[in-house]
Amino acid sequence: MFDFANPILLCLLASVAVFAGLYTLARAARRKKLRRFGRPGVIAPLMPDASRYKPAIKITLELLALAAIVMVLARPRAGERDTTDVAQGIEVMIAFDVSNSMYASSTDSPDGTSRLDRARITLERLVDRLGGDKVGLVAFAGQPKRLLPLTTDYYLTKMFIGDLSPAMFSDQGTSIADALNMCAHSFSGDGKAPRAIVLLTDVEDLENPDAVIQTAKDIAADTIQINVIGMGTEKPMPVPMPGGGMLEYDGQTVTTALNVELAKSIAKAGKGIYVNGASTKALDDLSDQLKILGTTDFGKVSYKTSAEQFPTFAWIALILLIVDIFVLDRKIGWLKRVNFFTKSNKPSADARDTSSAKK
Repeated sequence: MFDFANPILLCLLASVAVFAGLYTLARAARRKKLRRFGRPGVIAPLMPDASRYKPAIKITLELLALAAIVMVLARPRAGERDTTDVAQGIEVMIAFDVSNSMYASSTDSPDGTSRLDRARITLERLVDRLGGDKVGLVAFAGQPKRLLPLTTDYYLTKMFIGDLSPAMFSDQGTSIADALNMCAHSFSGDGKAPRAIVLLTDVEDLENPDAVIQTAKDIAADTIQINVIGMGTEKPMPVPMPGGGMLEYDGQTVTTALNVELAKSIAKAGKGIYVNGASTKALDDLSDQLKILGTTDFGKVSYKTSAEQFPTFAWIALILLIVDIFVLDRKIGWLKRVNFFTKSNKPSADARDTSSAKK
């Protein structure tokens, strides 16, 4: 079986035809300009080093190399084989805040990176560190929604992360307690694997913070660790909206600030840690905290893998580019004396001898 890991990138092969067309147009324009100076047969001796065929050879090499590079990016695969691994890790549920306040800046500048963008980047980097862990995703605003059950498909997880947005929820708010409960009920039923919840939010659950802390305590009592990644700063920031303008309430511009104290209280109640998403050590500290939980065997996982074929195309592209470097536009010196396409007008030795005898 032959397939591609990234088949959508095969559309880049169209660029080969585009560049070939541009080359053809460029050569036609060159011939047109030369005809302004005279007939090609008359002008040719004035350019003794200009080769008629080397430019076509060079562009062919370059276009083939481009096609090979596109194939590398598309990652062709062939030859399925059965593979069995023993999966080890923990179960991690992500609770991601997508309330409107996440549009606000994550820095002390109103024009800084939004909390939403920083949270997505932070989560993607966290997923890269999970190894063999299972990960699930819950998004929440006024109500929570489970987007992804526990899985080891990190590519799919990142696809969901990239789509996270407040536009997913018409019911706005920050229902942290409900999101934590949904995460807690999303773990596997046997309870053998170490479990953790990672909460990414600006912690603006202002309606009932005590309920959030109590929920965290109840979940932690069931041996589920809760860690909090705070997004934003304690400086109040306006909330820019995608359609333009700022978020307003009763004619007043709404501002939002990271509630650090509540974030730390949730983490403490959940027997986890609090880190700020803007910290360079945030993911290191969080990874160390998750390692405390240890790992468990998820059992044997059988799957089919295909051998990657892109190295072959990578070598082809490299060889073609190296050859292209040594192929120059001018004629090859020792070939100038050889004429492959016309008959020589010089008489042969036998003809000269015959001519001499007649005389």
